[in-house]
Amino acid sequence: MKILLTGANGYIGQRLLPELLAQGHDVVCAVRDRNRLGLNPETLKKISIWEVDFLKNPTFENIPDNLDIAYYLIHSMSSSTHFFDRMEAEAAQNFNSYMRAIGTTQVIYLSGISNSKTLSKHLQSRHNVEKILSSEPYKITVLKAGIVVGSGSSSFEIIRDLCEKLPVMITPKWVLTKTQPIAVRNVIEYLIGVQLREDCYNQSFDIGGPEVLTYKDMIQQYAKNRGLKNWIFTVPVMTPKLSSYWLYFVTSTSYKLACNLVDSMKVEVVSEDNRLENILNIKPISYNDAISLAFHKIEQNLVLSSWKDSLASSRFKKNLTEFIQVPTYGCLKDHQSIKVQDLESTLQNIWSIGGEKGWYYGNWMWELRGILDKIFGGVGLRRGRTHPHHLDNGDALDFWRVLLADKENKRLLLFAEMRLPGEAWLEFRIDKNNILHQTATFRPKGLKGRLYWYTMLPFHFFIFEGMIRNIATRKDK
Repeated sequence: MKILLTGANGYIGQRLLPELLAQGHDVVCAVRDRNRLGLNPETLKKISIWEVDFLKNPTFENIPDNLDIAYYLIHSMSSSTHFFDRMEAEAAQNFNSYMRAIGTTQVIYLSGISNSKTLSKHLQSRHNVEKILSSEPYKITVLKAGIVVGSGSSSFEIIRDLCEKLPVMITPKWVLTKTQPIAVRNVIEYLIGVQLREDCYNQSFDIGGPEVLTYKDMIQQYAKNRGLKNWIFTVPVMTPKLSSYWLYFVTSTSYKLACNLVDSMKVEVVSEDNRLENILNIKPISYNDAISLAFHKIEQNLVLSSWKDSLASSRFKKNLTEFIQVPTYGCLKDHQSIKVQDLESTLQNIWSIGGEKGWYYGNWMWELRGILDKIFGGVGLRRGRTHPHHLDNGDALDFWRVLLADKENKRLLLFAEMRLPGEAWLEFRIDKNNILHQTATFRPKGLKGRLYWYTMLPFHFFIFEGMIRNIATRKDK
């Protein structure tokens, strides 16, 4: 079958793609920026890429044709606290325009459970998107999920942050809201199982795990699974704004996403039927087993996707290609170079930078910069990295974004997503003479930007010199 996969570089899209390829389908990946797809060369040979922005008016240039199935995995919840519902409606309408031009038999839409009488703005938006998609003549299948649990999922990582960092929690009352978590493996099973099934055409199904739990239950079960002690005290006085700030500072989520999550967490998300579970004969995975499966992947460094690598965790919504050409004029630079004695070890050090490994020199200063970044509304250091030794274009790396990870040509280029009065790049490159070049480039924005750079010069002197020296000489066993 020929299948269109929108949101191909999102959390679910990256999990679904290898399953579709394993089934032998002809997959077209729809992405805004092909440089962010981050797939290995073998996978890239098996797919087609369609660069398209569904938030822009359709152009109908280079569109695919004769689709059997289109997966609609687009959402904009992390893009805005006020207008994401308009953005989601606009994206759905533009998607429909493309589908009318292309032609497809079935559209499969992953939405959220919306059975409560009062819906959050997020869930109401998902419901509105369902109406827009259902207005077209193609056959639509809607799968409505609650909290998705799996290695790298936003819900899993937020609960992980809370439990690992806070043995004692004073929590808002929304932790007592009921929800029905579902393992990401089950979500993928459902997405694949409904393909071209006539008994699933023009149908909407709730999908959930076997248990109805409160968020407090989920936190406590996670702690028990990991052998952690925690104490939770619920107070009624935390406003939505305070709750959002609490989530933002304690976890790796962005403030915009925290606001929208808090708004949704006040609404019960519980399925009302399990028809599809019986139709497809799917065995739901328990919440505790979903946690164990997630850590099995984490411990083997087999996490296929993480929400932190999506632009949902970024301050920037532009295409990475806009930043991949490092500017020359009007910039301030720090350039260091050193002779490399062990090329393999040095490359491994470069590709392992950040996350738990740290930045090879003055880690306490990097951590302080991350705290300050969080205070001023940035992403901070809590995103870490998805894999300890592997990087792809588009990956999040603490408060940086990977623009180019070209190990064959010995070049790594990072773009800063921290709060700055300007734009910053950090590049590592080893030339043909085995000289490691480390270049920090800053394009200041006005006088404030220049003052920032010169204020940081004393710290740069120690950090950058120590960092390149340790990258070139450190050998980990």
